[in-house]
Amino acid sequence: MIEQTKVKALVEQWLNGKEYFLTDLTVTPDDCITVEIDHADGVWIEDCVQLSRFIEQHLSRDEEDYELEVGSAGLGQPFKVLRQWVNHVGKQVEIITADGRKLKGILREADAQHIILATRQKVQVEGRKRPITQEVELDLPASEVKSGRYIIDFK
Repeated sequence: MIEQTKVKALVEQWLNGKEYFLTDLTVTPDDCITVEIDHADGVWIEDCVQLSRFIEQHLSRDEEDYELEVGSAGLGQPFKVLRQWVNHVGKQVEIITADGRKLKGILREADAQHIILATRQKVQVEGRKRPITQEVELDLPASEVKSGRYIIDFK
């Protein structure tokens, strides 16, 4: 069986000096290797091909028969690493909290401790009969965020 640590070391070697970053890496017991990378400006197919060839040059098919798939993290897919959150600051995202709430808004900040989301909510204002909709910033502890993803807007 191919060790995940070996593949990860190869990927990190290829990524060194590039603006790409690893979002996911899996190696199944039957040696199906899946590598997902991302970049702030998107992933080019040519770079996935280069990474795939780099990995293949350093693994021997004579020793292990394996299947290799290299691709991008995928637009609209849940964020898997902090850097994806950081790259989407200022953009429309959807967050699912640990207690199951679904929140949509503009991602204002993201770090390892918290996520700040600007969302539109109805708020009761003193002296008014009806609530009004206004922007509210929610500061969510990162531990209470189950997932998040970029919302594709075709407007």
